[in-house]
Order: sequence, then structure tokens, then C-alpha cells
Amino acid sequence: MKRMTDEIRDQISANLADARVSRRQGEWGRCWELLEDAHVLSQPWAIPHTQVHAAMLVAGWKARDVVEVRGQVLRLLVGGPASAIGKYPVGNTGRARVSPVQPMPVRAALAEILERAGKRVE
Repeated sequence: MKRMTDEIRDQISANLADARVSRRQGEWGRCWELLEDAHVLSQPWAIPHTQVHAAMLVAGWKARDVVEVRGQVLRLLVGGPASAIGKYPVGNTGRARVSPVQPMPVRAALAEILERAGKRVE
């Protein structure tokens, strides 16, 4: 497994930090966009992938979104191990209202970052 690049690590960290700020300010749309982008970037690596789902669980809890909380608990149990063996749906946003096995198109900006790291984007 290729190591995570500093670029991806820094982007995920920035997204998680900005998502926390957005969540605290009640900017839920922005919060989820940042978490979804962090999810797409983190999928190839078990630990960061799990950290993003934990952040999604907290956001779901704070939003009092029962569907999101339930979905994130499941994803916390399965997401990390799936990443560890390279079985993850590329581009999936990680939200509970999206099938956890559904590949999705990767936004161009995220695709470029993943491609520079030698990761698949399709």
C-alpha cells in the first residue's frame, strides 16, 4: 500500500478542522461538503478513513440526525477494514443516505490530488 502523501494528509486535516468550524457555526451544508471531500480523499487509507467517519458521526449527532448516526456507526465498523484490503467504492461521499458500496464520480480537484498520490479515481 502506498503511503499517504503530505498533500492528502494536510487536505484531510484542513477539511476536518474547517468542518468543525462550519458545524459550530451551524453551516451544515458547508460542514458536510468538507466531510464528504475528506472522505473521498481518505478512502484508500484505513486510519484516516475511520477518522473521517468518526467526524461524520459527531456531525450527525450534533445535527440530531438519527439516520446519519446509525449509518456512520455501521461505516465506522466496516470502512477502515475495507480500506485496509483495498475494497472501497471510489468517490463515495460516505454519507448515510448513500449506499456504502456505490462508487461515485470524483470531483476534478479531488481526482487530481488522488492521481498525484498514485490512487485510482474510477
